[in-house]
Amino acid sequence: MSSKQSKFSELRRHAERVLGIPESAPESVSAKTWVEHNLVASWPSVKNYVIGLFPFLQWAPRYNLTWLIGDLIAGITVGMVLVPQSLSYAKLANLPSEYGLYSSFIGVLCYAFFATSKDVSIGPVAVMSLETGNIVTDVLKKHGDKYTAPEIATCLAFICGCVVLAIGLFRVGWIIEFIPQPAVSGFMTGSALNIAAGQVPALLGLAKRLDTRAATYKVIINTLKNLPHCSLDAAFGIPALFLLYALKYTFTYLPKRYPKFARPAFFLMALRHAFTIILFTIISWRMNIHHKTPRIALVGTVPSGLKHVGQPMITGELLGAIGAHIPVATIILLLEHISIAKSFGRLNGYKINPNQELIAIGVNNTLGSVFSAYPSTGSFSRSALKSKSGVRTPAAGIPTGVCVLIALYALAPAFYYIPNATLSALIIHAVADLVASPKQSFGFWRVSPLEYLIFVGAVLWSVFYTIESGIYWSLATSVVLLLFRIARPKGHFLGRVKIQPESPETGVVRDVYVPLGEHDGVTNRDIPVEAPPPGIVIYRFEESFLYPNASYINGRLVEYVKKHTRRGKDMSTVPKGDRPWNDPGPKPSAAHAEYEAEKSKPRLRAVVLDFTGVANLDTTGVQNLIDTKVEVERWADRTVEFHFCGILSPWIRRALIAGGFGQGQPRSGTALEVAPVVPQENSRSPVDERRIERAITGDGSNTPITGSPSTSDFKGLDHGSVDFKTEHVTELYAESGSVEKRGIRRGSDGASSHLSQNTLPLLDRATPFFHFDLADALNSLDLSKGHD
Repeated sequence: MSSKQSKFSELRRHAERVLGIPESAPESVSAKTWVEHNLVASWPSVKNYVIGLFPFLQWAPRYNLTWLIGDLIAGITVGMVLVPQSLSYAKLANLPSEYGLYSSFIGVLCYAFFATSKDVSIGPVAVMSLETGNIVTDVLKKHGDKYTAPEIATCLAFICGCVVLAIGLFRVGWIIEFIPQPAVSGFMTGSALNIAAGQVPALLGLAKRLDTRAATYKVIINTLKNLPHCSLDAAFGIPALFLLYALKYTFTYLPKRYPKFARPAFFLMALRHAFTIILFTIISWRMNIHHKTPRIALVGTVPSGLKHVGQPMITGELLGAIGAHIPVATIILLLEHISIAKSFGRLNGYKINPNQELIAIGVNNTLGSVFSAYPSTGSFSRSALKSKSGVRTPAAGIPTGVCVLIALYALAPAFYYIPNATLSALIIHAVADLVASPKQSFGFWRVSPLEYLIFVGAVLWSVFYTIESGIYWSLATSVVLLLFRIARPKGHFLGRVKIQPESPETGVVRDVYVPLGEHDGVTNRDIPVEAPPPGIVIYRFEESFLYPNASYINGRLVEYVKKHTRRGKDMSTVPKGDRPWNDPGPKPSAAHAEYEAEKSKPRLRAVVLDFTGVANLDTTGVQNLIDTKVEVERWADRTVEFHFCGILSPWIRRALIAGGFGQGQPRSGTALEVAPVVPQENSRSPVDERRIERAITGDGSNTPITGSPSTSDFKGLDHGSVDFKTEHVTELYAESGSVEKRGIRRGSDGASSHLSQNTLPLLDRATPFFHFDLADALNSLDLSKGHD
């Protein structure tokens, strides 16, 4: 049995040598830990996942009369706005008006059971309706009458719903975070301009004279050319638009002048859409009731009830026809809804679950396709109305759905006389709120000029081409900007500034580290920055150290070292034949001056890397650190210490250890950062317990596992460093099966005394080149300076 064990041990050692595993290495986080934390699902986590799919289970048992009143008021108010908007948005989608009502009915009902936002109102929206109309038009051009517009739209809703549902179920909703706010505002603004320009011809009765689906600038030019041909429809469009804005500004101004009328004014303003539709529908009815042929363009016959319930048509050919448009349609569903939900969550003090919101949108569109609904998502205008109406829970969508059903079954005959020009006025009035204000646009410029260019580009692409091109521009430029920021990070070489409170007696002087030799735009430019101790280079990262930027940072570090430190080996005496092929050496005329300049520079001792801004470190980054170490050591012709501070992740520590960093024996006198501990039972981690077990020898003798520096460690301190070091170390002894902690204080005289407060090293002593912060790293170098 022992021979088998020895063979196994020998085989294991051989495998470790082949894999390059060191015989002894500091403890670090393991891959098993990552798998257990991220991939292994426990029963409670599975249970929470399933329950989380139905958020209404959390608030429904606590539903009460107060919530019911608030939800009824908000739901009915939104319903009275949703019905006319649904009729008008169906026009944008190139669908009969009833399909807007189908989408509204199923959207608000489904969302009530899956939502994590109480304020968002689901249903047809302008941008998604416009994109649906563009897709319907494109498929009809290619396939003629083989498919109807509703079949195309419902198939699109089902496919987009499945994609969004999958994103939510697999919890990958974070992908939408790659699109910044300026990009979203850019294509939303461009889309709003596109929609408004496309509705002006219908507002003036010119819709049949030009292509309203052309590029925005072409629609504007053609509309201006055809102004002399305006028809009677303009009498139902322009006054309706004027009335909408008049009511809006009147009821916005009224509460400022008469605060006691604020609540009635708000609800009257919310009902302006319904009032305008009713008013102009009555006028249209009186004008056309005795004419067989309507004198203006009307909505026409709207069938009562749900007449088109059934399985959506999904064929391979139809999927191929709409396949190229699915990415853009899906992006619109995701971005518009999540941005609205997050906005109202921040406004009203609650946090949404983005993945669950995507599940709600996915269920809404997949199930809605059975009721012939076209793609729908969150509406900003209706969500704002719902929020201000005093909504209490997502259940407010139920009375909204009831309002839509009542309209479908009871009011369908009255929809016949609604003027198309009035619906166009409603659309223009609604999308005007999507246009970014000058203040918001200038805010993008002030925060980030590059992101402002993304915003402007998205608007221009949407106006001069299509909204799809605007979305693709936003995506592409956002990704390029993100990659550029990662690939060219703005790291800094640091120097030291001593600061103190304005009243010296109230505080102590301390060191802070700021960019050296350049004004960073943050600190006061009139304060001089002291260079680090001679031969020490300090560099602070501002991004993760990954393969896109590893070579760039390597080049910066090596270039800086060669510029500010002298070569360790005098190359002036090296024959030309022994020089590297790429090192011609100094010209004879400049050799002496260059030698004197180099002689005044210090010789490189150590490189200190501040990893406070590093969230991730990959293989390429580690390899470039190794390359950097090799290059600077070749330049200095000596061993150069690499110190690291501010390591935020155990995986970064693991990667650095794997690259050979952090370990070894410093020259001498490395300070040990310590922290007090409270001796309590069960207060140690499993790692601490394992370390203690290793400290206890088999014979029960006292075995210290931490050391302490000698008094010589504190000699040779330069100006500005401390002349007295206090170190708390912990010695663990095995005595009678127990572990004893002893606090030790050491001063410049070498004396030590036990402290009442126990302490332990803050960082693992096996990695003396890893430090908590820059001050600790520089202190350790100060201690060893005298032994350089």
